[in-house]
Amino acid sequence: MADLRGFDAQTVEPNDSFDPIPNGDYLCIITTSEMKPTKAGDGAYLELELQVIEGPYQGRKLWDRLNLNNANETTVKIAKGTLSAICRAVGVLQPTDSCELHDLPLVAKVACRKRDDTEELTNVIKSYKKRQGTALDPVPPHGSAELRPSSPKLRDSGAQAQTGHAGSTPPWKRA
Repeated sequence: MADLRGFDAQTVEPNDSFDPIPNGDYLCIITTSEMKPTKAGDGAYLELELQVIEGPYQGRKLWDRLNLNNANETTVKIAKGTLSAICRAVGVLQPTDSCELHDLPLVAKVACRKRDDTEELTNVIKSYKKRQGTALDPVPPHGSAELRPSSPKLRDSGAQAQTGHAGSTPPWKRA
């Protein structure tokens, strides 16, 4: 048993449904990434966590897995092609670390599919592309009003000089 003394459900809003978001294109950022071993232990995949940054599903999270180290050459080729699409979408063509892909806007084409194990609907990311019509400025990390100074685009120049304004307007909302 767990001690729940001090918890009052009347003071906490219940969670909303985590039903999949509808098929479509969503402006997102990659918020975290991590290499993890495969279940069989004979390879590794890059797990990406994305967050929708505008529209009615703002704040919702999506995940993708890229099997970059796998005995199946076709699987690796697909994963590298997806990574290439991500890199081109965010304008980082030769990353040395997956964190260089974080907090940069990109468009994810999202679809729904049935899970093999439970038959429940889940989201899958079908493709990535560059957001049309805007410069790809770094996004303030997770609700912060300031840009990260460690961002590759901002490393040796001030955020205001790079973006041309104070950063109070998120990059994806700039005209």
